[in-house]
Amino acid sequence: MKKILSLLLFLSPQIFADIAVVVHPEHPQAFDKSSITRLYLGKDKTYANKEIAVLIAQVDTSPATAEFNSKVLEKNAKQLKSHWSRLVFTGKGIPPNEVSSDAEVIEEIKNNVNAIGYVNLAAVTKDVKVVAIF
Repeated sequence: MKKILSLLLFLSPQIFADIAVVVHPEHPQAFDKSSITRLYLGKDKTYANKEIAVLIAQVDTSPATAEFNSKVLEKNAKQLKSHWSRLVFTGKGIPPNEVSSDAEVIEEIKNNVNAIGYVNLAAVTKDVKVVAIF
């Protein structure tokens, strides 16, 4: 039992990493959990300034995605996939663009002022602005 506890304590920083929601440095809007959730569940398609939001997500197998889905969207991968399937089928939404790493999220956001994404907090660079940490 002691070995298992030690292993969990050793792994916990990687397993339970903080997630940073990031935007382009010039993006003017402030965000809260509710506004981020509404965007990532397809309930809102634009920011408060009426610009179209370009959502960037990481692939389902990414640890950042699991943390984001759990902490922000309060859904697991299966629930989220079902949610987006309904929206796509009814023509009411398009799921976020998927990339495979924190670096790709940052690259996408660096090149698009309307993009929003999430990365592990440790991966944040000067190329993006952190608007929320979960």
